[in-house]
Amino acid sequence: MYTHDNRVVLTLDAGGTNFVFSAIQSNQEIVKSVVLPAHSDNLNKCLDTLVQGFNRIKSELTVKPVAISFAFPGPADYKNGIIGDLPNFSSFRGGVALGPFLEAKFRIPVFINNDGNLFAYGEALAGMLPDVNRKLEEWGSNRRYKNLLGITLGTGFGAGVVIDNILLTGDNGVGGDMWIFRNGKYPEMIAEESVSIRAVKRVYQELSSEDAEHLSPKDIYDIAEGKKEGNRQAAIRSFEELGQLAGHALSYALTIVDGLVVIGGGVSGAAKYIIPPMIKEMQKPIGTFAGLSFPAVQTEVYNLMDPEEHSQFMQEDKTMIPVPGTERKVAYNRKKSIGIAVSSLGTSKAIALGAYAFALAQLDK
Repeated sequence: MYTHDNRVVLTLDAGGTNFVFSAIQSNQEIVKSVVLPAHSDNLNKCLDTLVQGFNRIKSELTVKPVAISFAFPGPADYKNGIIGDLPNFSSFRGGVALGPFLEAKFRIPVFINNDGNLFAYGEALAGMLPDVNRKLEEWGSNRRYKNLLGITLGTGFGAGVVIDNILLTGDNGVGGDMWIFRNGKYPEMIAEESVSIRAVKRVYQELSSEDAEHLSPKDIYDIAEGKKEGNRQAAIRSFEELGQLAGHALSYALTIVDGLVVIGGGVSGAAKYIIPPMIKEMQKPIGTFAGLSFPAVQTEVYNLMDPEEHSQFMQEDKTMIPVPGTERKVAYNRKKSIGIAVSSLGTSKAIALGAYAFALAQLDK
């Protein structure tokens, strides 16, 4: 979708330290990115930076952009373009009408959304979802997937849901928010306390009795890989626990979404330690008073990063059954399956493509 669309959209990757500005046309970045300091503690400087950055990108274009579209960390009233109190942007206290401000400056529509939403949207339209369906077609399978749940593992636990090419935003802009699910290990805590960078550092410190404050997730991953000095088992376990508790949250979300799962974010680089316990948690049995037992997720869950599991996912368990009272037989596929994989686009690119597609979809309404 939008691969051959000639409209240009200005985009922004908004971080607490830097703003990265660009422009997309036909699902491709068409200019060299501009990186400017965010000035997150000074509202006037921050707003001036936004105008400066988009103007610099606009000056490189040969056609007029049709919209500005980007992700900004919540909480926010995304529909009206108002950003609320942000931990990384102290100058935004009390709410800032960022969308209307930029619309007044550039005289084009401005669309702002959650980064988890735009990550999922980019993956659904130009990433994992079409890639899996293309591979199924190559395998000669009639199965096709229409739904996708995207999660980002980083500073927080981001998520977004796409149902049949439509991004779920919800009536209040909080559709797909998994960060506030109940924590599977600490029921009085939110899921994000165990599915984030701070969780990896906390668990490593608890298990190793070492000070982990100075360690990055990459440091802990290198310890797990034996490339850096430290407690290797504690490092491995810190990622495994994140996967386990992300899996606990996913087991509830997938009961509603019933689609593929794509993982992004900085911590996704440790997927080899995260995905297996994630899937194991999703396959844990739950029971009834009558003694019946069911897996927490009603489908077989496959790690598409593993060649053997990828092959199993592609295969079907199909048989022909008779139609009562006739001589006809119909195909019955007894296999219900979903797959989990790490983003091949990369989180930043998926978000940018999601922002591009979201803007065009809104303009086409």
